[in-house]
Amino acid sequence: MRIDLEAVARHLAEVAAEEIMPRFGRLALSDIQEKKPGDLVTAADIAVEHRLTPILRDLVPGSLVVGEEATAADADVLNRLRDESPVWVIDPVDGTSNFAAGIPIFGVMVALIRKSEVVAGWIHDPLRERTLMAESGGGAHIDGQRVHVAKPTEPSRMAGNVAFHTGERDQAATLARNVVKVGSIINLRCAAADYFNLAEGRTHFALFNRTWPWDHAPGWILHKEAGGYSRFLNGQPYAPLDIHGRLLLTPDEASWHRLIETLWAA
Repeated sequence: MRIDLEAVARHLAEVAAEEIMPRFGRLALSDIQEKKPGDLVTAADIAVEHRLTPILRDLVPGSLVVGEEATAADADVLNRLRDESPVWVIDPVDGTSNFAAGIPIFGVMVALIRKSEVVAGWIHDPLRERTLMAESGGGAHIDGQRVHVAKPTEPSRMAGNVAFHTGERDQAATLARNVVKVGSIINLRCAAADYFNLAEGRTHFALFNRTWPWDHAPGWILHKEAGGYSRFLNGQPYAPLDIHGRLLLTPDEASWHRLIETLWAA
């Protein structure tokens, strides 16, 4: 299966320029809705997913699409990831809360999955007009330049993002107590921005909850192809169908173990 990384990148940039940027800072109240309490969707999310769905499907004949907003409307859409056909996943506007509030931290995320394996990923930053892209085995690139994760260092010198909402009170308390042992915590409320920072080496780690495929399949392969290491906290490798795991991404395996020991020390 041939993947034209640049063609996908061009489509993301074009759709973002036409559907996202004209709406940024100009959304009417009627353009913002709640799918559930605290989970927003805007007119831009809907328009981008509507535009990208047929474009991506046509790029790989026989492929399926799993979009965040389509899944919100029909949970059965997520089961397409179990199909033998190639499947695109789309996060039309990652960081919707930021976008809706006029905060300039958001992005478009797309991945291509085949037989439950992530084979390619893209993250487009509409504000900086830059697209991070990767294909399995080919490295991660921006504007033709290869990018790399940060060099390994001690946890006390690491910067990264931590999602504290674990669903388990004891784990959350332990994490909150130990997080002061790392260098700095950066919370952008946007996985697209977090993965950009990881792949370009500006941050060292990220700990995520609730790993919906559109939020993490694109970033996971970009981080991997930039030289990074990741596992769920139970030690299992990332899998796009696992939406309940807690995913920790670091520069290398040794850093992963050191960070685990630091954050969950008794």
